[in-house]
Amino acid sequence: MSRILFALLLGACAAAQAADLSKPMILVAAPELHDAVYGATVIVVAPLGGDQHIGFIVNRPTELTLGKIFPEDGPSQKVRDPVYLGGPNEPAMIFALVRRPQSPDGKSLELMPGVYAAIQAGTVDTIIRAEAASARFVAGCVGWQPGELREEIERGAWYVLAPDAGLLSKPADGLWEELVRRSQAAANAI
Repeated sequence: MSRILFALLLGACAAAQAADLSKPMILVAAPELHDAVYGATVIVVAPLGGDQHIGFIVNRPTELTLGKIFPEDGPSQKVRDPVYLGGPNEPAMIFALVRRPQSPDGKSLELMPGVYAAIQAGTVDTIIRAEAASARFVAGCVGWQPGELREEIERGAWYVLAPDAGLLSKPADGLWEELVRRSQAAANAI
């Protein structure tokens, strides 16, 4: 038993060392992470500098649509996809995660090459009107203070994957399971 525990600890430490926290990444909750908010989640993460990070959960659709949130806004009524629970921080804010070659406004956060998080309300409105089909709308976000993300990865709470812009086009149903299998296969290949 102690050998198994040691191997798990060694693997978690190696994963944390291998993860370059200065670059965008995808976090996949380890099956052992039993948490009401973060269990079975897939999070797109970007560094903010100073060892701080921001992320958006991309596989937790809610019962809400933009039309229900903004009943007086005609363009919001046309968006049929659900709004996703992006995280517990700033839950009243709607962010647009949009696939495009450059920032929609010069102020949006690049989550990975070809994917931006629109954080300004006016920019989110523009995306709703002009390019909603290439966006995933999320309520709230996830934030990590200096050292928090590294500690969570070292504890084995997360698998770390390279960024993949195609992730936003995939259905949420089964996404976590698919990425856990991929992560475990990659870990077993080492």
